[in-house]
Amino acid sequence: MGRTGPFQWGDVVQVTGPKQRMNTIVLTEGKQLHTQHGSVDHADFVGADDGSLVQIGEAPHLAIRPLLHDYVMSMPRGAAIIYPKDAAHIVGFADIHPDLTVVEAGVGSGALSLFLLRALHGTGRLVSFERREEFRAVAESNVTGFFGERPANWQTVLGDLEEELPAHVADGEADRVLLDMLAPWDCVEATARALRPGGLVLCYVATVTQLSRTVEAIRADGHFTAPKSSETLVRGWHVEGLAVRPDHRMVAHTGFLMTARRVADGVDLPSFRRRAAKADFADADVEAWTPGAVGDRTPSDKRARRAARDARIQAEAITSGGRPAAGRAQPDGDEDASTAQVD
Repeated sequence: MGRTGPFQWGDVVQVTGPKQRMNTIVLTEGKQLHTQHGSVDHADFVGADDGSLVQIGEAPHLAIRPLLHDYVMSMPRGAAIIYPKDAAHIVGFADIHPDLTVVEAGVGSGALSLFLLRALHGTGRLVSFERREEFRAVAESNVTGFFGERPANWQTVLGDLEEELPAHVADGEADRVLLDMLAPWDCVEATARALRPGGLVLCYVATVTQLSRTVEAIRADGHFTAPKSSETLVRGWHVEGLAVRPDHRMVAHTGFLMTARRVADGVDLPSFRRRAAKADFADADVEAWTPGAVGDRTPSDKRARRAARDARIQAEAITSGGRPAAGRAQPDGDEDASTAQVD
């Protein structure tokens, strides 16, 4: 990604039809794009300018290189992704910039990793922890496909952050720790050890019960400033002449963001000295905060393997410059393996 000028073999192209139906393809020799309006050879895109119209059947389609958020929304997924609206706020609120050492858990399908690596700009270090090998494979292929190669400053680790973090990040070495997991409260102690004074922890959780327990764990640990919590809602607007109104559909709640700063050892912030309130949780409340109780849905192994295969094939098509992989049979069906559709 990041190329400019006319389309070349191996480019990722977003093709948008008259009704805003999008197909994301990797220009591969010998391939065709099939749509409801007809089919077109990938070769017909090669040499065309970025932002050109390509005729498919009787309908003109816009062909343009996708932006990062376009790529994220159409790439193969093994696990649910962090949406671009949240990833953008994470990069901003966590102040991700070059030369930082950033820890991420879990990596999922690699959506947040892409935003973090783009912000690090080839410097610093991103260490991503993932518990499932299938998800790590999906993420690695998606990231490799976007950048055209595996970033040299990116390390993926298979295993639990709580157990594996000390072996890969020394105490006080991390500038940021980003926890996208079901039970971030289990990793508060390990996070406090890894962060340098002044560093930041950010937790991304889906439910209010997870948010509540995470905030209480941060407060109880004593190594952090008062946690700040928020969510991001995005509402588009329909603007056509004088017909100006909110869209009927919006991207509403996807998750909560919680941030806190690491204070120096030995600092006892007065704000943490508070009497126990009725709202504090007890041991009896823990059962209500288990992953099963808050609606944890684990993607099947079959789905994860399929996403890993699709991500690998897409990455191979990009990194090989659009040449088909030798000896690899294409899946059956109208859509080739390099095509993803977004409604």
